[in-house]
Amino acid sequence: MFRNQPIRRKLMTVILLTSGVVLAMSCGTFFTYELVTYRQAMVRNLSMLGQVVAANSTAPLAFDNRSDAKQVLSALSADPHIVAAALYDQKGALFATYPDGTMASAFPERPDADGHRFESSRVVIHEPVAIADRRLGTLYLASDLGALYQRATLYGGMVLAVILASCIVAVLLSLRLQRHVSDPVLALALTAQAVSERQDYSLRAAKGGDDELGQLTDAFNTMLARVQQQDQALREHGDQLEQRVADRTQALAAVNKELESFSYSVSHDLRAPLRHVVGYVEMLREATAGQLPESSQRYMKTIQDASLEMGQLIDDLLAFSRMGRTELQEGRVDLDLLVRDTIRSLEAVTRERNIFWEVTPLPVVVGDQAMLKQVLTNLLDNAIKYSRMRNPARITVGCAGTEQERAVIFVRDNGAGFDMRYAQKLFGVFQRLHRADEFEGTGIGLATVQRVVVRHGGRIWAESVLNEGATFYFTMKPAEPIRAGVRNGQHHHELIETNSAR
Repeated sequence: MFRNQPIRRKLMTVILLTSGVVLAMSCGTFFTYELVTYRQAMVRNLSMLGQVVAANSTAPLAFDNRSDAKQVLSALSADPHIVAAALYDQKGALFATYPDGTMASAFPERPDADGHRFESSRVVIHEPVAIADRRLGTLYLASDLGALYQRATLYGGMVLAVILASCIVAVLLSLRLQRHVSDPVLALALTAQAVSERQDYSLRAAKGGDDELGQLTDAFNTMLARVQQQDQALREHGDQLEQRVADRTQALAAVNKELESFSYSVSHDLRAPLRHVVGYVEMLREATAGQLPESSQRYMKTIQDASLEMGQLIDDLLAFSRMGRTELQEGRVDLDLLVRDTIRSLEAVTRERNIFWEVTPLPVVVGDQAMLKQVLTNLLDNAIKYSRMRNPARITVGCAGTEQERAVIFVRDNGAGFDMRYAQKLFGVFQRLHRADEFEGTGIGLATVQRVVVRHGGRIWAESVLNEGATFYFTMKPAEPIRAGVRNGQHHHELIETNSAR
């Protein structure tokens, strides 16, 4: 709690605690010293009184005169603190007592050794009564501690008064003096708070002197000046950057417009000559049917196939270009339904094929359904194409758990596979790992898939063993927590048979 208090209160507390502790220790030492010295003075005074009474008691003890002994003891009435006195004879028997008539049981049965001792409420001395070297008896004196208690009370009151007065003076002085420390610190704190709240780096803290706090204030103001300069520079750079972004945006808009014009040109201007080539070759084949040698017919067939392949390449390039420019229309996409719909749409290329589809439960994800349909179409079409040599072909679609809170979807086949040494070429435009006479294609499909996945914030990769199949993985943001069965792949799976030739 002390660490969260204002600095003024902390300084006040430190000053008062320090002053109070030092003053209490000093007063306590003085108080203890006074009590000890007063006890010693009491013992000396009581011993002197005992010696006087003992000297006057030698005759009564020597002549066995009890009345004289009582008379000697009665002189102790002049000291109100003497509560009891007694004379013991040479044999240690009680000889006379004070006050007169006090019961013998109030006194020790026999005298103790010479000297003094403090009891709970009084001090007792035993003084020898002797003539020359002959001991006649022992004097017993008991004095109460009333004088000691009175002195302790007096000095205790004085100590408390001094401590109280000192605390009041310390409070008054600390209220005035601590401001020389707290005010500069508070000024720094208030300035820092104002700068933080208003973001105004032109403010400066007031300097109160040339001490350490003054140096701290100078350093703080210098820091504010540098921050102000940097802030001004950042604002200027920000303005320049905004202008650059505006210029670049305008330039990109112009480029996009040119790309759209180019795409239109490709779609119309390039297709028209290809359609003419294909059409005229087809008419030439029909017109010369049975008239040209087989090699000429083969040449025309090659021209027609190349023209069709060129048309497909144009279509793929246009699709790849559109994937980079089309705005994402994100929503909830049920991958289970989308995969089944995609499989049905591929029935034309799976006819007369013996294919077993294995689809494990898939999550609902967030994405553009049309783009994700293109991803699944390309991946499944590749799986169908590269597994054409397998009978039966097996294609699996499922969820392999999560990666950084994103669902990992995979498409696996038992087809030709590829050498992992060339895996980095898979997703490049026009990159192919198989010869065109083995497997047809333009080398753009996987590049389109990667572009769509990256635009959705995911990543795509592949694993394969040559001649044993390939697995393509891509990650998507799930629309809801993935079920445990989907995560560990232990749910029941569903086998789907397409139109197959047994």
